[in-house]
Amino acid sequence: MPTYPQQPPSGLPDDHYRGGYRPLPQQANPSWMGHVQPEHYRAAPGHQGQPLAVMVPAQAQGTVLHATRARGGLVGLSIAGGVLAFLSLFLVVPFLLSNTGAAGFLIGFLASLIPLAVVLTAVHIIDRWEPEPKRLLFFAFTWGAAVSVAVTLLIQPFFVIAFQFTDQPDLQTYMATVQAPIVEEFAKSLGLLILLLTARRQFDGPVDGVVFAFTIAGGFAFTENILYFGRAISESASPASDFAQIFFLRGVMSPFAHAIFTGTTGLVMGFAARRWHTGASIGAFFVGLLLTMFLHNRWNSMGQGFLLDYIVVQLPIFVLAVAGIIFLRVAEKRLTRQRLMEYSAAGWFTPAEVQLLATLGGRRTALAWAANSGRKRQMKQFMKAATQLANTRQRILSGRDVPLHQAEERQQLQRILSLRAAVAAEPAPVGTR
Repeated sequence: MPTYPQQPPSGLPDDHYRGGYRPLPQQANPSWMGHVQPEHYRAAPGHQGQPLAVMVPAQAQGTVLHATRARGGLVGLSIAGGVLAFLSLFLVVPFLLSNTGAAGFLIGFLASLIPLAVVLTAVHIIDRWEPEPKRLLFFAFTWGAAVSVAVTLLIQPFFVIAFQFTDQPDLQTYMATVQAPIVEEFAKSLGLLILLLTARRQFDGPVDGVVFAFTIAGGFAFTENILYFGRAISESASPASDFAQIFFLRGVMSPFAHAIFTGTTGLVMGFAARRWHTGASIGAFFVGLLLTMFLHNRWNSMGQGFLLDYIVVQLPIFVLAVAGIIFLRVAEKRLTRQRLMEYSAAGWFTPAEVQLLATLGGRRTALAWAANSGRKRQMKQFMKAATQLANTRQRILSGRDVPLHQAEERQQLQRILSLRAAVAAEPAPVGTR
């Protein structure tokens, strides 16, 4: 039996916005994330079609639906990023080989995969609610692993030239506490700025900023670990013990060091992206960069009291970062639920579907049901489109580029209807095509 939350509002099918601005509902701001100003609020366009078909059986409706973003326009960025990464390898690989030797490079490469896997697993967990396009994640990783390292190698000599002291230990301290925080964080964060300016529909919140920043930082740390691990093999009189010590320090105690540094910039830029303003985004880049450089400087400044500083300062920072990411994820889910509830009130979703869309458990229930009926792929597409629609509505309510986002919303709503029909369709009989 079809279910429908209410009668569709009257009005022309091609005139979804005749009502203009309306009073801000009490629940329009479910959390601090995506706060809506009253003057920017618009009611969701009304559904002008037939009642909605039931997509999941009654026993599953109490528990529905996830999203990615449009992939259009990402090909050029992917190609440009791939070309830059390829060219960077001509500088990065010879540098690594000259410092590690072939055996050190190979062992360092294999060992570096372990902390990289830890960071990328964290990225996957953070990104589950609204997965970013794989092309953008690939761009972020290659930027961190190759391009940002090449930029660092190109800028680094200028800091050596500017060094005014002759003592070698002073030079090493200077390079670790001044050069590395400035050059490395600038090189990594530059990739974030490019992503924000060229893929604004995909980079539109703090969680997105953290995901992209962690991916870039994971790539950078991967290449840097090859250097450190390889040197321990090639330059040490006791390579096994030195390698074990460095691996423990970098691969066990601090696999997320670079991720937390760069993640600070990504977080600040993600909040700025909510405003959909280029000037604010660039300003956030510099603000986040200063914070990131400070954190990196504090980490590299730990000396003889390393263990105490690690326990008293760095571990609390890591715990705070984990708590902050969980907090962001919860806020993101609440925001998605609220925006989809507004579409439900306009007739595009049933209330049960919104509840399923707003929880990971509900999504698993919907996917399990769809898999049993041979429509898992269609359900995944519907889930992605629904979350993408919620994000588009949030951009509309930001008050910037409203006509552009409304046009995008119209296209997405039509796609929602098509995907709903595919999910609700009766499965074909066995043995038929």
